[in-house]
Amino acid sequence: MSAIEIKKGVYWVGAVDWDIRNFHGPSYHTQKGTTYNAYLVIDEKVTLIDLVDLHFVDDMINNIKEIIDPSLIDYVVVNHVEPDHSGAFPKLMEYIPEAKVFCTKNGKEGMLHYYFGDYNYETVKTGDKLNIGEKTLEFIEAPMLHWPDSMFTYIKEVALLMPNDAFGQHLASSHRFDDENDLCEVMEEAKKYYANILMPFNPLVLKKIQEIQKMGLEFDMIAPSHGIIWRTDPGKIVEKYLSWSQNETKRKAVVVYDTMWNSTQLMAKAIVDGLISEGIETKLYRASKSDVNDIMTEVLDAKAVLIASSTINNTMLPHLAYLLEEMMGLKPKKKIGAAFGSYGWGKGAVKNIEKKMKETGIELVKEGLEIKYVPTEADLKTCFEYGKEIGKMIE
Repeated sequence: MSAIEIKKGVYWVGAVDWDIRNFHGPSYHTQKGTTYNAYLVIDEKVTLIDLVDLHFVDDMINNIKEIIDPSLIDYVVVNHVEPDHSGAFPKLMEYIPEAKVFCTKNGKEGMLHYYFGDYNYETVKTGDKLNIGEKTLEFIEAPMLHWPDSMFTYIKEVALLMPNDAFGQHLASSHRFDDENDLCEVMEEAKKYYANILMPFNPLVLKKIQEIQKMGLEFDMIAPSHGIIWRTDPGKIVEKYLSWSQNETKRKAVVVYDTMWNSTQLMAKAIVDGLISEGIETKLYRASKSDVNDIMTEVLDAKAVLIASSTINNTMLPHLAYLLEEMMGLKPKKKIGAAFGSYGWGKGAVKNIEKKMKETGIELVKEGLEIKYVPTEADLKTCFEYGKEIGKMIE
């Protein structure tokens, strides 16, 4: 992809990664690829804000060369140290060894640990400003969104906010802006990104947005570090972040199960029918055939979470154990739930699921439902009523 001017004197010079399918190790599945967004600001002091992954350093350098000789860059702003945003740093600095590098105090510590070199670092904090000519960069610390070093950069003169990992999505596209893409797809990927990366930091996300609002920063474009750039109505994604960070939920349930010989599957379908009969939007997933990131995306705004498994070796099937570990790490709040499942000669799955759900913070509102071997018609009716009763509790 070539460089693109996104605001007067501000250029996207990043890279598109069409091939990546796993992010943060194996924990985030990026079926639609991603981008690494870097932004070049042409002014009296030429400034590069954010970088790209090491494997795409040549893409970034070539994009910069379309606009200016890389050796003419005066300043580098590192909003976030994570290697997908800073990996190209050492190679870039071969062109500009004397350039000033701006980051938070934690950012400097991280950069020293990753890249070791004796670079010209200058640490900044919220409210600090850097005049680069006609434009002024303002820095806003954003610790734990989603690393301790994270910060935002704001350019008042062009009403542009560059928040690095906030408001992003893992989405590769031949187009850079929201209105050039399928907005439903973009918003769904933004939701997935939030659910699987930022959900544990809900209170901090809410506090940071409220802080920015109090600062009176006006912007008509948000340029994150991954995915597309919000220019049509950036307020929409801010509103979504406010909703998600406050744990707002819908009349919605997510049912996740796994099964050995389909008995638990039969239970799950009957319970789903019961939920639907109460007008509850319901999503059903078989854990061994579903993407855990997709499941957590639906959990984000669901009021109820139901988890079910056949019993094996006195406990749950392994895909559900993995899901529950992920859920414990992501810390969804204000959820109600229940566990159910089938068993043969011995129980154990439901008990262990309930234990993990409690540790996650889900409020169990029904005693676990267990059925031996294959559910009868009467059992399935019990399951249907079980779903109806939980449906009535969902507001």
